[in-house]
Amino acid sequence: MAFVSSGKTRIFWNERGAGTPVVLVMGHRYSSAMWYPVLDYLAARHRVIWYDNRGTGQSGRSANVSITDFVNDTLAVMDAAGIAKAHVFGVSMGGGIVLEMSRTHAERMNSMILGCTCALTPDKPRTKAWMRALYFLPPFILKALMKPKVANKGYGSMAPLDGVKRDLAVLAKDPFSVRGVHAQAVAISKYSIERDAVKNIQVPALVMHGDEDAAVPYAWGVELAELLPHSEFVHLRGAGHNYLVAAPDQSQKAITEFLDRMDTQAPVPA
Repeated sequence: MAFVSSGKTRIFWNERGAGTPVVLVMGHRYSSAMWYPVLDYLAARHRVIWYDNRGTGQSGRSANVSITDFVNDTLAVMDAAGIAKAHVFGVSMGGGIVLEMSRTHAERMNSMILGCTCALTPDKPRTKAWMRALYFLPPFILKALMKPKVANKGYGSMAPLDGVKRDLAVLAKDPFSVRGVHAQAVAISKYSIERDAVKNIQVPALVMHGDEDAAVPYAWGVELAELLPHSEFVHLRGAGHNYLVAAPDQSQKAITEFLDRMDTQAPVPA
């Protein structure tokens, strides 16, 4: 484990395994600890690098941040790890970061995996400012508002209950900065990418989306796969936003097979 400076912000990162590099970019609010469902099987075949987005975990926070800053954080971690090129895997906000990285720094990518995310085009609705302000409520009120009313809410009808319970336990211990995650939300609200720009991206992509995703509509995931010229799409039936918990076996199979194909087509030294 180590730290790297990205601009004026310290970014915590870690690595495990050997083989072709895979860089993991987490979504809004969560630290890299929430990558636990994929680490074992990815590290069995790859050098896996993960990091805490600014505002979460052990990384510093910024009062003002943009999606470009998050892309630069990813590049800073890759540079610190001595990686010129990698497979880059992002979920939710992390998927948006990876998509933007493929537009601006495709030369640093062998492929990308985009999960529970979308092309955030100008016509898509954004979270209202008053909703983002909820982060500043007293912690006990915010926790009560965010507590699921049913065990698998947000995970999908096919999510195994034991997996959901484990995820909620890990999440309960996951640290974040209120101001840091608010800045993340503002960055998402200000970002957009045009459909034509997505159509011009040449990086091979695996797009994965659950059809019970309440945070990012399933149709937006389908659209993303259709816009990208070199993409494969995996439909995760009965999975919500956190499909790594809801559909672990299907996710692992799709991710492993995709990375194997990418490495066979264009092997890159670790």
